[in-house]
Amino acid sequence: MIYFEHVTKTFGKKTVLDDLSLHIPKGKITFILGKSGEGKSVTIKHIMGLMKPTAGKIMVDGEDISLFDQHGLMAYRKKFGMLFQHAALFDSLSVCENVIFPLKEHGTMPLVEMHERVDEVLEMVGLPEIKQKFPNQLSIGEKKRVGLARALAMAPKIMLYDEPTTGMDPLVSEMIDELITEVNAGNPELTSIVISHDLKAALATAENIIMLYKGKVALTGIPDDFRHSHDAVVRQFFSGRVEGPMEFL
Repeated sequence: MIYFEHVTKTFGKKTVLDDLSLHIPKGKITFILGKSGEGKSVTIKHIMGLMKPTAGKIMVDGEDISLFDQHGLMAYRKKFGMLFQHAALFDSLSVCENVIFPLKEHGTMPLVEMHERVDEVLEMVGLPEIKQKFPNQLSIGEKKRVGLARALAMAPKIMLYDEPTTGMDPLVSEMIDELITEVNAGNPELTSIVISHDLKAALATAENIIMLYKGKVALTGIPDDFRHSHDAVVRQFFSGRVEGPMEFL
């Protein structure tokens, strides 16, 4: 689904992505890991077309996104759904109004079909009976689920999860991990990308993992590749130890 070919991104004298090459498979759950400052967020901004590389090529769904003009980028971004770290619901809108919001803003379907889609995605995330509630009446886990329902409303090809379990207690975190798995299982064409520091979730949930270090790929592969890696940087990151080649500022 996504290819980076020798992508470099510099800001002044600082190089954030350094000749980065990676691929993200279609229809799979890919975790992008790495400590703060290793280029995870910059990578996602490039995927969404919010940044252009200093050098290199980015192909998404068979298209070179660097060739898009502003109109093309707007149409391209409709391929994406995004679950923000704190769900980012509108407090003054009901659950139904929150979920239907992107359909009204960007969609062309009749209102009746919009409401049918709301019912469909709320069922998908396991919350079929809360359409009239407001965000302040929801638990943290329910807010996350509603945020995901809203992200799925436009039937995206690519789902982005930005630190979905940060600040969550273990039970809510596990529920979110299971939900990511269930949503992908129910949508075989959906490509999911999770930006995370949650190593346990990555090993339990990911079908593909990419670890970034100094703007490059330290290791990419399935969870077992990381469990059994002898690479010093990978082992230090997954052990959580200060001692090792990885620098901590």
